[in-house]
Amino acid sequence: MMTLNDRASNLKLATAPDQAESPTLAALGERLRMLRSRRGLTRKSVALAADISERYLANLEYGQANPSILILEQLARALACSLAELLGDVTTSSPEWLLIRELLEGRNEADLRRARVALGELLGTGGDKRGKGRRVALIGLRGAGKSTLGQMLAEDLDVPFIELGREIEKLAGCSIREIHDLYGTNAYRRYERRALEETIQIYPEAVIATPGGLVSDPATFNLLLAHCTSVWLRALPEEHMNRVIAQGDTRPIAASKEAMDDLQHILAGRAAFYSKADLTVDTSGQSLERSFQVLRDTVRESLQLPR
Repeated sequence: MMTLNDRASNLKLATAPDQAESPTLAALGERLRMLRSRRGLTRKSVALAADISERYLANLEYGQANPSILILEQLARALACSLAELLGDVTTSSPEWLLIRELLEGRNEADLRRARVALGELLGTGGDKRGKGRRVALIGLRGAGKSTLGQMLAEDLDVPFIELGREIEKLAGCSIREIHDLYGTNAYRRYERRALEETIQIYPEAVIATPGGLVSDPATFNLLLAHCTSVWLRALPEEHMNRVIAQGDTRPIAASKEAMDDLQHILAGRAAFYSKADLTVDTSGQSLERSFQVLRDTVRESLQLPR
C-alpha cells in the first residue's frame, strides 16, 4: 500500500526530473547516509522513527526528493542530531567542530563571552588592551550621536577622528547609497571590512564612528572587538528617530508609515550584538553636554587616563 509520503515523492520526481542532479539535495542525502551509518541505524529503523516510508527515505538519501522543513525536523529527531547538523552547518563539518560545539552548547552568555575571548587569545586574534591601544570605536544605531560625540571625544583625547562611512566611500569611489544600488549589500560589507582593516593598520590612536549595521557581519565585528575599545552609544528608539529628523533627514518617515516599528525591530535585532561592546553609555534623556561628560569619563577610566 502506497503511503502519502510515497505519493508525494513520486509526484516530486515526476514534476522535477532534474532534481536528482541538485547539488544541495545530493549533499543532504550524503549527510543523511553518513549520520545514519555513524549511529549504526538501519534505513528501516530511521524511517520508522521519523514516521516516513522507507522508500521515501531512500529517495532522500539518493538526492531524489525535496523534503519539507517538518520532514527534516522528524529526521533530525530520529537521528538524535540538530537540524543544523543535518543541513550541514559549518559547526558540524568535522569531529572537532562538533566536540567544540558540544562544549559550548547550553552555556550562558557570560560563559560564551569568556570562551570567545580565550579562543581569540589562543589563536592570536583576540586582541588585548595593549593591542587596542587608544583606539576607540563607537557603535550603535543611526542617531546615537556617534559623529557628534565622537568628534568631541577625539578632540578631548587629542587623537584623530575617523568616520568609517567616509573611508568606505573613499575606497569605493562612490557614495554608500551608490555602493548598495550598484553592487549590493555583500559588496558594501566587503568595503566596510577593508575600511576598518586599513583604519586599524594606520591609526594606533583614534576615535572611530562606525556604521550602525557593522555588527551584522560577524567577521568585521570580531575585528573591531579585537582591536578597539568599543563603546555602545545607547538610546531609546524615539530618540534615535528624533535625532535623525532634527538633522534634517525625513526619509525614515517618508519611506514608511511603520518607520518607528521598523526602527524598533532593527534595534531589537542588533541589541544583543551592540551589548558585546566593552563599554555602554546610555544617552537617553541626556543633554549633549551631559552625554559627552559621561562618555569622556567612561572612556578615560577604561583607558586609565586622568579624568
